[in-house]
Amino acid sequence: MSEKMPQDESDIDNLTRHLDASVSPAHSVEYTAQRLQSSGFAESSFANMNEGLPAKGFIADAGLLLAWNQSDSPTQRFHIVGAHTDSPCLKVKPLPDAGSFNWKQIGVEVYGGILNNSWLDRDLGLAGRVVLEDGSVKTIRIDQAIARIPQLAIHLDRDVNERGLILDKQIHLAPIWGLGQYRPGEFAEFIASSLAVSVHDIAFWDIALFDLTSASLLGADRSLLASGRLDNQISCWAATEGLIAASTNANGEGTTSVIALFDHEEVGSESTHGASGPRLAWLLKALHSGSQSQFHETLSRSHCISADNAHAIHPNYPDRHEPNHRPLPNMGPVLKVNANQRYATSPESAAVFLQACYSAEVNHQVFVSKNSMPCGSTIGPITSTQLGIPTIDVGVAQLSMHSARELCGAEDPALLAKVLKHYFSVL
Repeated sequence: MSEKMPQDESDIDNLTRHLDASVSPAHSVEYTAQRLQSSGFAESSFANMNEGLPAKGFIADAGLLLAWNQSDSPTQRFHIVGAHTDSPCLKVKPLPDAGSFNWKQIGVEVYGGILNNSWLDRDLGLAGRVVLEDGSVKTIRIDQAIARIPQLAIHLDRDVNERGLILDKQIHLAPIWGLGQYRPGEFAEFIASSLAVSVHDIAFWDIALFDLTSASLLGADRSLLASGRLDNQISCWAATEGLIAASTNANGEGTTSVIALFDHEEVGSESTHGASGPRLAWLLKALHSGSQSQFHETLSRSHCISADNAHAIHPNYPDRHEPNHRPLPNMGPVLKVNANQRYATSPESAAVFLQACYSAEVNHQVFVSKNSMPCGSTIGPITSTQLGIPTIDVGVAQLSMHSARELCGAEDPALLAKVLKHYFSVL
């Protein structure tokens, strides 16, 4: 194994731009698509897959992005990296106008498993997609302090520090966005004005709040990275950078490299754009020129890396971790294992990832949950079950997972990207 590698400042700049751009799944896909296009990948769509796909291309559709790089010879195996574009957040309801006591509020719905208290007392912007009556779609991003969820003063909640903060998601997470008597339709008018359209042009929206604080390096030694949406934009960025870097090299004979950045992982992946949906399978079949039985044989020779962040050891809560499996920041990507199949890693698939680490000369770590502390899951088991492809679950170690603002080692994202490059171009 190699010693710890020095931090590449250009990688950090590249990553922070990605994080700051990816304020919603649609914005993440839009930014990644531009990155791929500038690197020579041609855009395609699900509507024209039967007309032939470019050898190096991508499909961007709402919060889903699929990209690929084919070798010159017919596809004999797929090397796939999967990740997800969504993060836990607060989404604006269809009829959001609310308020009382001369405070105007926005009705929001909790998306995924947020850390409730992390959304308090933050300046919040708005971002997402708006569908117009003519069927066109506009992305919207408002980078100003539109809303805030104020915490109750300690004078009115004297024992909060002793008993802990208790928040009712329906009652206590409604953001304030102005003063006066609220008026039905006012929020829609604000969105319409921001898009320079008529309020009658708006059919529906998918808009969420986001923390306005930019991604930044942290610590006197700048060894840490703080940002919203580290889970799982780090993996989206690393997968994209790995594919772009590998695309300048010749793929192994018959190997087609693919990245699949899904939406809706945080709520179960069961959607057209989630990992349980059919669209990755559609793409793989379109990239394969053989019969159905040959396609199945190709899948059996393929493998997938499911990239999603892991839990670093928390210095204030070491008892929450399995004693012999405590990932550390800036010590390389984490191989995630769970005997109950919450992660898809098997001994055979783990060997594939370890080979990529050895080839890239990057250290790796292993995570197993404490028996009394069940772990979450990823797109790994879903992808493995849907396609019958051996899958490995890996990720960057982080703290504050599902907070409005998360923390990880500043070197680890580039180390993961380096491993994924070798996975695509060397194995």
